Amino acid sequence: MDELDSAIVQELQRDARQTNRELARRLGIAPSTCLERVRLLRARDVIRGYHAEINPSALNREVEAFVSTRLRPLKREVIDSFKAALIKLPEVVAVYVVAGDEDFLVHVTAQDLDHLHAFLIDRLSQRREVVSFRSQIVYRSLQKQVHERLDDA
Repeated sequence: MDELDSAIVQELQRDARQTNRELARRLGIAPSTCLERVRLLRARDVIRGYHAEINPSALNREVEAFVSTRLRPLKREVIDSFKAALIKLPEVVAVYVVAGDEDFLVHVTAQDLDHLHAFLIDRLSQRREVVSFRSQIVYRSLQKQVHERLDDA
């Protein structure tokens, strides 16, 4: 990615709803150039999609937690099956395969602590491959909306 591609990506992260004409104006380039660059960024899988950021409370998701999970046996089919099953659950926001003492980090949300507890006991711990889990409740979070390209050096 060159400087112009990076600038396009940053602008779209700030506001993906802006028109091509507005994006081109902000970057000081012709709309046709801007449109072609955005198309190429999508074709190269740099831009993977456009999403609306929704307030979790509006979706009745008042509690957020990260759940560290250990599985056994650690076989590819067990790992793949666990990932596929978990990501389908409505409480699960993301599933990460990680290195360290635990095998997975699962980001979950729930209506309240009782529902989170029910999810952990009735759904997660009931899976045969789950050996142990540990949950961490999120009190507050702050996320960057714009990610900049890191230097190679």
